[in-house]
Amino acid sequence: MIVLEMLSKNGFPFSILLTGRAWSFLYEASAFPKAWTISLAAALVTLFLSMVVERWTGLLIPLWASCFGILAPVAVGQILVGPEHDFGWDAGVYQVLVTNAAFGVVLVAALRVASGRLVAPEILIRLFKSLSIALIVTITTDALLTWFKLAGTSLFDSVTGWQIASRGMFLTILIGVLTTGWLNWRRLRLVERHVTVLILIATIAISGWVGITAAMTRIPPPQYFVPTSISQVFLGFEVDAAPTPLVLLTHWRPNILFLALGIAAVTVYLAAVQTLRRRGDAWPTGRIIAWVLGWVVIIGVTSSGLGKYSAPDFGIHMIVHMSLNMLAPILLVMGGIVTLLLRTTRSNQSLPAGAHDWLLWMLQWRVLRFVYNPLFVFILFVSSYYGLYFSGIFGEYMRFHWAHQLMNVHFLIAGYLFYGLVIGVDRPPRPLPHIGKLGFVLAAMPFHAFFGVILMTSGGKIIAENFYRYLDLPWANLAESQYFGGGVAWAGGELPLLLVIITLGIQWSRQDAKDAHRKDRHFDTGRDEEFDAYNRMLETLTDRQARSHPMQGRPYVTKDTNS
Repeated sequence: MIVLEMLSKNGFPFSILLTGRAWSFLYEASAFPKAWTISLAAALVTLFLSMVVERWTGLLIPLWASCFGILAPVAVGQILVGPEHDFGWDAGVYQVLVTNAAFGVVLVAALRVASGRLVAPEILIRLFKSLSIALIVTITTDALLTWFKLAGTSLFDSVTGWQIASRGMFLTILIGVLTTGWLNWRRLRLVERHVTVLILIATIAISGWVGITAAMTRIPPPQYFVPTSISQVFLGFEVDAAPTPLVLLTHWRPNILFLALGIAAVTVYLAAVQTLRRRGDAWPTGRIIAWVLGWVVIIGVTSSGLGKYSAPDFGIHMIVHMSLNMLAPILLVMGGIVTLLLRTTRSNQSLPAGAHDWLLWMLQWRVLRFVYNPLFVFILFVSSYYGLYFSGIFGEYMRFHWAHQLMNVHFLIAGYLFYGLVIGVDRPPRPLPHIGKLGFVLAAMPFHAFFGVILMTSGGKIIAENFYRYLDLPWANLAESQYFGGGVAWAGGELPLLLVIITLGIQWSRQDAKDAHRKDRHFDTGRDEEFDAYNRMLETLTDRQARSHPMQGRPYVTKDTNS
């Protein structure tokens, strides 16, 4: 695919590869060879690790690599071209990930059935549930992608429209398979022969859907031919109005990626809380509020006018950056999502491994222990600012919607890891003592101040100047925007960290009170852990002495139980 895309996207025959520096020129001339290079690397990682890993958690790395591998060619394809491509890209990402996961599992089940082995009833039920959710997501995103690609034209006025209709036919067949299997299962009529036939039909439908999807990448859709402004080329939409407070408050543009993620995260959290309370267990209301508010902040700064103007205005970008990196993670880690899911789910040894088992295995995973290494988290949290903005990466990334979204995800993850170590409700794989947490936060504070000061005293050197010059927006003042962004980075970094120090002090005080209360209760029972350990040590020494001198009388050790 690397070689074929090099030739196809540039319109050259194979013979050009025999001349001079054609390879390097053709490779650099298009984004597609680079995307397929990522896919190649991901495929090699997946192949190698899948052959050598011995535990379930070992497959998480090839899973992560596979996500990048399947997204790379899609991210630079049709969904990144034309007006409204920010909607198209976000919808495409969800569709690609969900369909690969769900359809891939169905194909694996088909291979299993073809080899003469049955699918366990528990796994079959999970397969039906997964496919049901996948079809809902696929149909929703397909509707959005249809609106985006047709760009106002009729469904049957273009080849793309006919392709979309054909894909819809195969999705309809999948829905029919799912409905038939569910009805037979409810009526207790689902037998081995039915499962085999249904999986076979589902495999044919999936193959047709995938084939048409691949064919769609070879034909330009109608949105390619819509007149497009410079702002729409880079952003997908117009930003003619100056970003006044009123504009930022009223000019909302949904960020599909974070909006869907936030809705799913809040729904799962509230459903878990409801499950816990139906069992008669309590869950603190403050944690619920913190989790919901965290996602409100994320959706607010990415879908409001702040999110819309975060690309064309550096100062507003810094507001979004600091909100995703400093404010939202503080609220999310106070929600304790991992603890909630562990308490809600339960392990059942009579069934295949479920959510509870997977979470426990992930928490014991060596790679996760490395990721939560305080030194690694600190470097990731601090160096993200300097490495991104002072290396030229920011200027390159701002030209693409996928790269802008990737930056936002990075900010959120880095902040979550940092604050998860300091004030998180969930116990991290490498917990820090309270004094270590305090030092951790204090050590990070100067770096934000230095970063903000550098931005404010840059002496006219504009970060990502070429990108902003391309946009050439009449209301833009690059120097003032960068100065404002430096002030946001300074204040936005110091204030949340001060809030964290206060929260950490409260948690420290509460923990000390709990420890003192527990020790008092221990004293009330007439026992003390330290004295018990001392007595156990004396008993061990006595046993050793008795074994060494069997003829001597064994000393008698009195336990003072009233101490």
